[in-house]
Amino acid sequence: MSEIVTGEEAADKLRTHSFMHPALRSQIQQLDERLLKLAKPILVLKYLNWPDASEARFLKDWRDGCPALPEVELQIPDWKDEIAALDAFVTESQGEDPILQFLRRTAASYAEAGRMLMAAGTSEFTERSINLYGRPDEAYATQSLTGVNAAAFLLEKTDHLNQGTYIAPVNADLPADQFADRLRQAVQAYFTDDAVSVVVDNQLSSKAIAGSTRIRIRESAMFSDLDFDQLYNHEALIHMATAINGRRQLNLKSLQLGAPRTTRTQEGIAVFAEIATRSMDINRLRRLALRIQVLKNALEGADFIECLKQFLEAGQDELEAYKSTQRIFRGGDVRGHSAFTKDCAYLKGVMETHVLLNVAIRDNQPQVIERLFAGRLALSDAITLEPYFESGFLQRPHYLPPWARDTRRLAALLAYSSFMMSVDLGAVTLNRFVDFSNRVESE
Repeated sequence: MSEIVTGEEAADKLRTHSFMHPALRSQIQQLDERLLKLAKPILVLKYLNWPDASEARFLKDWRDGCPALPEVELQIPDWKDEIAALDAFVTESQGEDPILQFLRRTAASYAEAGRMLMAAGTSEFTERSINLYGRPDEAYATQSLTGVNAAAFLLEKTDHLNQGTYIAPVNADLPADQFADRLRQAVQAYFTDDAVSVVVDNQLSSKAIAGSTRIRIRESAMFSDLDFDQLYNHEALIHMATAINGRRQLNLKSLQLGAPRTTRTQEGIAVFAEIATRSMDINRLRRLALRIQVLKNALEGADFIECLKQFLEAGQDELEAYKSTQRIFRGGDVRGHSAFTKDCAYLKGVMETHVLLNVAIRDNQPQVIERLFAGRLALSDAITLEPYFESGFLQRPHYLPPWARDTRRLAALLAYSSFMMSVDLGAVTLNRFVDFSNRVESE
């Protein structure tokens, strides 16, 4: 008769298995617990959000024909003690073990984020933002392509598709409270083993943002069916799911942290999820590219109003243009030369994600794909932490988005997208299809 093992007994076995030296195990446990406490207060977006009053004041002046640069006062706590503690943590977690490296790099990114926030409005803020998120003219690893290049390519292609083509506008006619109800039902039906919530928030600058167990919806925003698809697949099934999966880890709870060092991977996977689920639309793609282009201009000296005009010229309405410009200047200097560079993470992240998924399938390592969802990891973590996943010390993700479960379909998507990049559409017209058909049928 086989032994019956309860869930808790199984957990205890995992905690006590002989995969690593007891001293290292004890060190990791202590560091993991400490890091959760040290990182908790440093919430980047929370302290960079602009109040709604700034929006109303600016737009009124703009519509009256006398625009003025926004005046925003951020309430940034003094985190000197927390930063010092994180620096000490980095020193204490020295070692070549992959988990020690993970903990050390996570702590260092939180310390850098704290320093960045305390330098809001200065050139130092921008320098530290670039350290965390990159800059738009930074080349991708092993490639000559930069974020600016990628943005220009996407804007050119979307402009081409928009020419002579009727693309129906999306009606955003659903108020925040109704939209939140709909999204709440969907996420609660998916996260059947965890308590999650969707709330309406009047303090958000973004339309929505996801935490570990909660999605916040901006009260003043209006939403569409397309917004639902994007938020569900981006915020819920990626950001929220990876946080919950990280919290479920028995031996490394720090995997639930949304550390700044994981931003590029998180946003990259989330954008790829929109593409894989056909939730991405042409306007959303243009917004991602346009933000990088305008961000570059801001870093080169364009002020808030000049950047806003660029968004308007690209087709955004006044409110959307204001929100887009605000994203770039949160924590920076509205006079130019200082900006928040987080928007670099989206295109760079999705490109890196696309490459990793291709390589993982090519090299017969599909487990790497699954590990990306086991918590909030950087791409490299899914590779360097392999011994811990193989041993059972780290667990497989409890929640895995449907598109990531079937490598056959994922491989087809990746192969097709790579192939189509080689097709030159410049000389193709609809009449050429007619000419070709007539020539074939006459033979």
